[in-house]
Amino acid sequence: MISTSDIFTISSQKQFEKTALKVFRFQYDNNQVYREFCQLLKTDKQEVKSLQQIPFLPIQFFKSHSVVSNDNPIQETFISSGTTGMVTSKHLVTDVSLYKDSYRKGFSQFYGNIEDYTILALLPSYLEREGSSLIYMVKDLIELSKNSNSGFYLNQYDKLIKKLIDLDQSGQNVILIGVTYALLDLIELNKFQLKNTIIMETGGMKGKRKEMIREELHEVLCNGFGVSTIHSEYGMTELLSQAYSLGNGVFECPPWMHILIRETEDALNYVNTGKTGGINVIDLANINSCSFIATQDLGKKNPNNSFEVLGRFDNSDIRGCNLMVI
Repeated sequence: MISTSDIFTISSQKQFEKTALKVFRFQYDNNQVYREFCQLLKTDKQEVKSLQQIPFLPIQFFKSHSVVSNDNPIQETFISSGTTGMVTSKHLVTDVSLYKDSYRKGFSQFYGNIEDYTILALLPSYLEREGSSLIYMVKDLIELSKNSNSGFYLNQYDKLIKKLIDLDQSGQNVILIGVTYALLDLIELNKFQLKNTIIMETGGMKGKRKEMIREELHEVLCNGFGVSTIHSEYGMTELLSQAYSLGNGVFECPPWMHILIRETEDALNYVNTGKTGGINVIDLANINSCSFIATQDLGKKNPNNSFEVLGRFDNSDIRGCNLMVI
């Protein structure tokens, strides 16, 4: 049996790989959808001895299947955002305390004590729907900050502008977490010169604006907020862990999360460091669901295990996912 402490006390690559292989065998035995996928790939559980040999479940399975590794009651159902009529992903979470442990420990690793910050959230497209894992996390971080100034802003841009300026000028450390298009809306209303504020974008225009390449977007945001770097959070409905970028679009994972980059033409092979391919995520906190997910994001990995997100697959470009019919 794998305990939570096995996951959240990982301190070396060797320990990560050993735990990941244990999680793989557990999920093969206990997750019917994942086991059937592995069997279609003719994967012998006993022959899997390395991370590269583990099958990664295409993320689209969360739109069509219940991806769970136990029979416990569902405590939370996280639902992905999507335009009207679009099929959304559902992540059935049987132990939400694992999610809390993951994002709390992850935040602490990258930013320190949450009580040192005021957390302001500008997440309108998430706030206006049910089942957002991002809202669940940010709501908890706001409460953990124990700061009366922390809070959500829906469309109260004038109020948020005043709050940001007042807090920044008072010397308070602030993190503004915002969906990309809303951050752009904010700086069109007011040009800031912030000295004590971290701007963290969570990605996504949500159909509200034209997509921009990261360098262009971050340059616009840096100029608009008067900051030198833009931080980013990389997470998704189907995961229970997040990677963070403290600037320049370079992401790092907490010790229980790992990235592999697969070939775009052959999903079962991997590219060398520095080459572009599809992002595969190992998220050991996802033990009750599936910890091995092939995303639709394109990226590249750096020699120090950090990674960059370069875009998304066009649906017509996805290869090696013909087994999605199980």
